Amino acid sequence: MQFSIAAVAAAITASSIIIGGDAFIAPSSLSRSRLVVSNNGALIQNAQNIANRVLYSPKRGWQLHSTDVDDELADIAAAIDYDETATTSTDGDKEVEAAVSKPEAEEEVEKVPNLETTAETKPQAEEVKEPEVVEPEPYKLILEPVPPASYEVVSTPGAGPAGGTVHTLTVHLGAPGHPEPLVIETGKIGRQASAAVTLTRGESVLYATAARDKNVRDLDFLPLSVEHTERFSSAGLTSGAFNKRDGRPGEHEILVCRLIDRPLRPLIADGWRHETQLLSWVLSYDGVRTCDPLAITASAAALWLSDVPLSKPVAASMVGYVDGQLVLNPTVEQMEHSRLTLIVAGTKDAVLMIEGAADFLPEELMIEAVAFGHEAIKVQCAGLEELAKVAGKEKKYDSIVPPPEGLQEAVDELYSDRIDEIYGGSMTKKDQSEASSGLSKMVVEEMEERYPEEKKAIKSALKNLMCRRMFAQAKRDGIRIDGRKLDEVRTIDAEAGLFPRVHGSALFTRGETQVVATATLGDSGMKQKLDKISGMVKKRFYLQYTFPPSCVGETGRVGMPGRREVGHGNLAERALMPTLPSESDFPYAIRVESLVTESNGSSSMASVCGGCLALMDAGVPIKSPIAGIAMGMLLGDNDSVSDENAVIVSDILGTEDALGTMDFKVAGDKDGITTFQLDIKCEGLTLETMATALNQAKAGRLHILGEMEKALAVSRPELPATVPKVLKMKIPEGAIGKVIGPGGKQIRAIIEDFELANMNVEEDGGVQISGFDMEKMEKAKEMIKELTAGGGGGGRGGGRGDREPRPEYAGPDAEEGKTYIGKITGIHNFGVFVEILPGAEDGSTPGLEGLCHVSELHVERVRNPEGFIRGMNTETLEVVYLGKNKRGKHELSRKKAMENKGVKPRGGSGDSRGGGARRPMESKPSTPAPEMSQDEIDVIAKAIDNANA
Repeated sequence: MQFSIAAVAAAITASSIIIGGDAFIAPSSLSRSRLVVSNNGALIQNAQNIANRVLYSPKRGWQLHSTDVDDELADIAAAIDYDETATTSTDGDKEVEAAVSKPEAEEEVEKVPNLETTAETKPQAEEVKEPEVVEPEPYKLILEPVPPASYEVVSTPGAGPAGGTVHTLTVHLGAPGHPEPLVIETGKIGRQASAAVTLTRGESVLYATAARDKNVRDLDFLPLSVEHTERFSSAGLTSGAFNKRDGRPGEHEILVCRLIDRPLRPLIADGWRHETQLLSWVLSYDGVRTCDPLAITASAAALWLSDVPLSKPVAASMVGYVDGQLVLNPTVEQMEHSRLTLIVAGTKDAVLMIEGAADFLPEELMIEAVAFGHEAIKVQCAGLEELAKVAGKEKKYDSIVPPPEGLQEAVDELYSDRIDEIYGGSMTKKDQSEASSGLSKMVVEEMEERYPEEKKAIKSALKNLMCRRMFAQAKRDGIRIDGRKLDEVRTIDAEAGLFPRVHGSALFTRGETQVVATATLGDSGMKQKLDKISGMVKKRFYLQYTFPPSCVGETGRVGMPGRREVGHGNLAERALMPTLPSESDFPYAIRVESLVTESNGSSSMASVCGGCLALMDAGVPIKSPIAGIAMGMLLGDNDSVSDENAVIVSDILGTEDALGTMDFKVAGDKDGITTFQLDIKCEGLTLETMATALNQAKAGRLHILGEMEKALAVSRPELPATVPKVLKMKIPEGAIGKVIGPGGKQIRAIIEDFELANMNVEEDGGVQISGFDMEKMEKAKEMIKELTAGGGGGGRGGGRGDREPRPEYAGPDAEEGKTYIGKITGIHNFGVFVEILPGAEDGSTPGLEGLCHVSELHVERVRNPEGFIRGMNTETLEVVYLGKNKRGKHELSRKKAMENKGVKPRGGSGDSRGGGARRPMESKPSTPAPEMSQDEIDVIAKAIDNANA
């Protein structure tokens, strides 16, 4: 019998069932609902929606591929009925196995233990016609048309507190697929800061401030600090901390702080010594697009409107590469299909900062992407210039003390020859450092006699001379301060397999920069968990970078990683991630540690090279080796934009990094780029200079890959004996409690009795066993099968054995239209279960429960029921009993209870929220329910009957 894909989809959502000899395992996120037998048009329609992503492969059989099933569950819940005791995962399983359809049915049953063997699974498997192969449809990028790029500044007197004027800048970026304008508003919030703005895009709102201290500090550097906070409340969530308060910044927030700092610091006037602080918060997050580039633009706008002497306005944009097309500020969904993640910041004249990762993309495409992102920056900066004319403060230059007249000329005349001797190319880092330090002391002592109390100015003049002499030598002779040519890479020594008990290890030395890298493999319990406003993120691969003071011959604090270490580790991590095998092919969590043991430039790129060799030494089957290189740029005038006189140098030294104007890190394989990072100390980098640097970087990268190949050409064919073996299996969800036991007693006993390294049980019933003795692991697997035989014994999703019928509510009926205060008994993606009437006191019968669907939780839209209820900090809900639906299930409404009290939705007439009222939700066009044959309907009905038996 042949069935339409709609019939298959509707059937597999019921539970583990048998159709025509083909055994199916229900998708984990859908099988937790109990469908009631019906030829319901809505049921069939939703089944068709699911069917659009049902795929079949000869290797793995039927599968349901979905990037996010949460919205679909909510839609299905509105059309079909859920068991009151349903338990649905709230973490949004991303990929679930949906079916097994192979002639070797018994073999598949062994691999997936929750597949029940019945008389229908075995006979004449060869007579069953193989289901039609459905090829996955490639992702199609659809970008809606938008207004042309433009900006408008509007000042509204009396709109602010105390009748103040509110100034609003509205920017249309003109990029297809980005219909929402950027709305920057000032004068309404944060009036006591030097400047404060809100930035709104769609329903995401950020608040940023710039403030400075009144007093000038006696320092020889710019005292700028940046903080960024993504508030959980912005997404309707509450921190999981004990005190329910957002705590120290997470890794992602630290990385955003660095993104804000790097393009702004070079543009603040030299000599500014007021303590300056930039603060930004995500106050509302719509989940559509990331707020990272907005944080840069908002903080830059606040700084530009303040009296801090920022020379030019700065803005940022994000670029993706989806379906062969560059996309500006892509959505979260589009980024799941993007081969490029690029954040660009700059002025309307040039680029200041680049941060990105790519999936082995060519250099030419990188240049095109940067130029594409810079076009959006230009229109934002032009708008900020106009906004500053009506809302900006006069820049404060009077506290900046200029250097004494004639000081720079005197230093140039007296010490140019001495600097040329030091930079002659014959000294090591240690000798050069000692000579430079001695020269600095001598210059200060001699020049202070002519310029008393000008120590900082003297040092600044000497540094300026060093920069110019280093540039002049490289430009004139093509020789750098260590004697290398401009494109020459330092001597490389690489070694793999240093430590006997470590899974993978490598020592990578490039000149006087050296790292010891190690790789550790583990089961899923080793994944790194990060709590973000977009939800809990579990990272399968992570790289941790350590830079101890001893690596530069100093002493200092050792402890928690600083922001620099977090940033360098993330950069190296992004470089290696594209080359890793998929988790289905290599089911290990992977941790790489990079310990910098010597440093003289570009330790992060050395971490990429060492980390790659450590992965290969551990036997990780990477796609291709990865190497990284840091490029530098020398300019005669560091206060200008890069020009044709710029000198590009490969594999920069620490001194070239400190005195130069560019640090451009690029990593990838022989064919393409995997990550890149650009920092500029001048007023910008032209695209022509960037293209030159990328091409020169590729030549250096290929050279380093060749040197790495001498140490280890390919990954080792076998995993080391110290790596635990991993075994996967599946159990019924209702039997999870049996495997874990009260307080984890059962799972700990299994680990101890069978000498396992670890055992993890996921919410969808997936079990991962890890250990070193495969025989004992197989025995543990058999015990788990026996333990879960019969499923949960009455728990949802359990076995289909002879279980007793569940007791039913036996109290008085609820009154339709009456308001009840009920106890919350379950929170799910599709709604909240509430017990509105109690059961028997002896517990023999349950209370009366009903479902308050997600659409009935509030008068406004609720995206995340779990976060919404957690934010209310309550165990009860006031709801109105709506009666029974067609299936006899009880329906509740909190929205109706609120409306009875006169509560109305916000955003009505006259309500302006950050530049525009909330947009009404657009209803999705309905598709007619597909026709189904009576045979198909009978099969579905029989399957669901079996599921509910």
